Order: sequence, then structure tokens, then C-alpha cells
Amino acid sequence: MQLSTKVFIGFGLGILLGVIFKEKILIIKPLGDLFLRLIKMIVVPLIFFSIVSGVASMGDVKKLQRVGSKTLLYYLVTTGIAGLIGLFAAKLIKPGANFSMALIQTGNVEVKEAPKLLDTLLNMVPTNPVQALVDGNLIQIIVFSIFFGIAITFVGSKAKPVKDFFESATEIMYKVTNFVMEFSPIGVTALIATSVGEYGLKIFGPLGKLILADYVGMILIVLVLYTFMLKFIAKVSLTDFFRYIPKIWAVTASTTSSSGTLPVTISVTEKDYKVKGELASFTLPLGATMNMNGAANYFAVAVIFVAQIYGIEMSLTQQLMTILLATLISVGAPGIPGGGIVLTIMLLNTMGLPVDIMGLIAGIYRILDMGHTTLNVTGDVVSTLCIARSEDMFEKESDYNIAQVNSF
Repeated sequence: MQLSTKVFIGFGLGILLGVIFKEKILIIKPLGDLFLRLIKMIVVPLIFFSIVSGVASMGDVKKLQRVGSKTLLYYLVTTGIAGLIGLFAAKLIKPGANFSMALIQTGNVEVKEAPKLLDTLLNMVPTNPVQALVDGNLIQIIVFSIFFGIAITFVGSKAKPVKDFFESATEIMYKVTNFVMEFSPIGVTALIATSVGEYGLKIFGPLGKLILADYVGMILIVLVLYTFMLKFIAKVSLTDFFRYIPKIWAVTASTTSSSGTLPVTISVTEKDYKVKGELASFTLPLGATMNMNGAANYFAVAVIFVAQIYGIEMSLTQQLMTILLATLISVGAPGIPGGGIVLTIMLLNTMGLPVDIMGLIAGIYRILDMGHTTLNVTGDVVSTLCIARSEDMFEKESDYNIAQVNSF
């Protein structure tokens, strides 16, 4: 039985256990926490070694500039479009209409100011790379790793021992990742069981329409945006894409962490989609930190949701500003569980909307975050496939056969 099959069985078993035992199932929560810790343990060294190795393996700074520019463009554009789709879904479903104000508790949410764009950009550059590694600041680790890889490229043949070391270290980290993932069926079962046991009944509660609007937006993003990109830009078989991507979905839904899912994302993208390691090792870690399509969709839905609760009619300019802010905030969102809660408060505060509802949303946020993380990581893979096609960076023995593009 393949590992992906075991994970899906664990996913289904977790739902069943959560429904049957409810809060009592929390006794197995340490198993899920242990699995998350194992994944987080390998994320930092995997990102550092793989990006340095990937950048150095390109061997051409101009090619790196081209690939880097395309990566940032794809991530920014898709995040903006995701925000627009989320806005459409919220206007269509009206999640805040007829919401009972009695459910809102006041004074239980800390209000924080949104970070300025300049500060966000400056904070991407580490003053101490070692400290960034210790703190697990992924965006700073990525920036330092890119510069390190570029330096190896400039030095040339003299840096070959260093380049070989990072390639070997990356291979070792992949082996460690594969070993850790052998525990994923148990970890996924525990994570899903405890999540369903704790929050399952709240799915159909007063926030049901918010959850519905959020998920409708995410489904539209997959069906409209991602399908278009796969068929006409990446030119890959939709059948093959949706055959392999569930391997990643099972982990994203359980960990709710783009960074934590990264080892699986890289593995599936290289082995199943046949993208060259040097590209996958560069675009996917970057996407785990910057490409937040699911978050942008949710931020747009959340703003409209709160505005509808308080009967605030937002102008077209305010709605467009919401999309712009959602895109910028999403790019700086941490790829960790629950990071969207604080960022939602920042966005609502910036738009001049009440934040009291966040105390209620926080209780069911994991249900939302399962979808956000799944969409975020799917977007990382889709954008990587598009870049791989434009840069001819599929493995030659398969070249991810263009002839199969019409098989779906």
C-alpha cells in the first residue's frame, strides 16, 4: 500500500474517530503534535540547503533573474485574482446577512496595526542569517539562501566543493523527509480526529455561511484560475495533475501549514510532475512563504462578512483597496497554522471595521485554514508547472507529455 493511500485512510479514520468520540478524542492530540514537530524540525534545513543548491545548480545568473521574476509575477498576479474571486463569492453568498449581533463578544481581541509596506520589505533581509535560522524566519532564510547560491555561481569552479556539499546535504534532507513521512498516517489521523472532535459541531453553527463563502471562493479559484493555467500555460494533463495533487492535499489539510507541507510538495512536484529539482527547490519554498492565494480569498471574504454584519456598504474604491491590501498582507503572511487570524485583525483595523467578531472566528479558524493551506500549496505547484513549461525545466525522459493535454 502506497504512503498516500495510508494517509487518506488515516484522514478518513480521523474524521470517523472525531465524530464518534468528540472531545474525548483529544487524548491522542500529542501524537498529532509530535508529527507537526517532526515536520517543523526538517523545514528550516530543507529550505536552506535546497534553495542554495537549486540556485547554484542553475549556473546562470541571468536565468536565475528570469526565473525569479516569473515566480514573483505568478505569485502576485494569482494572489490578486484569488482576492477578486473571494470578493465575488462573498457578494454572492452574503455570509454576514442576518447575523445575530448577540453572538459577538467585545473586548477579547487584541488590535494590532498593519505593518507598513516598506517595513515588510526591509524585514525580509536578515541582519543576522544565523539568528534567522534559529528563529525559523523563513522569508529571511530564503533571501539569505538566494544570495548564498548566487555567490557560489559567481565564484565558479573554485566553489564546486561547496556546491557539491549542498547538493549532498539536500539529498540527505530528502531522505530524512521520507523517513519522517512514514509516520504521517498516524499523525494525520490524530490531527484530523482532534480537530473534528473539538470543532466539528461548529461547522453548522452561526459561522456556516462564512465557511461556505470561503470554500466556494477557493473551489472557484481551482476550477477557473488553476484549470486555465494548467491547460493553456503549463500545458499539462488535468487528469495527471488531479491524480497526484491529492497526495499533497492530505498533508495540507491535516497540518494547515504551507511550510510544514513543503517536504511533500517538493517530493511530489519532482517525482510525479517531473519538474527539475533546481526549479522546484527554488519556487516552492518561496511560494510557501509568499504565495497565499487561499489567504487572499479569505481576507476578501472576511472583510465583506464583517461589513455586512454591521450594515456597512463598501464603495467600489474600498473593495478594490481590500483586494490590494489582501494581496500585500497575504504575501507577508507566515506559512504557519493560525497566522491568518492576526493578519485578519490587521486588515479589518486598516479598513476601519470592527474586529470583535474575530473572537468567534478564531474558534473555527482551523476549519477555514485547512482549505487555505490546501489552496496555497496547490497554487505553488501550479505556478511552478507554468514556469517549468516556459523555461523547459521538465525532466527530458517524460517532458510531462504535452500530447496528454487534451486527455481531460
